[in-house]
Amino acid sequence: MKRIPAFLLLAALGFAAAMPAQAQRISPEQNQRESQKEIKKQQKMLKKANKKQAKAAKKAEKKQKKAMKKANRAH
Repeated sequence: MKRIPAFLLLAALGFAAAMPAQAQRISPEQNQRESQKEIKKQQKMLKKANKKQAKAAKKAEKKQKKAMKKANRAH
């Protein structure tokens, strides 16, 4: 009698484990959409990094100009 619930539980777990494998099959259209999303995300991150780098370069240039001005005043 104890074997029946154990068998049912085992069957349910086996069925549940098989479901994600089936869900992973995606259509080419869906795959393309996800690829486009990833590309857009990469471009956004790249744009943000470039903006940050430009800002840092501008700040360094400003600091250098200020140091040159100070050095010229000292002479």
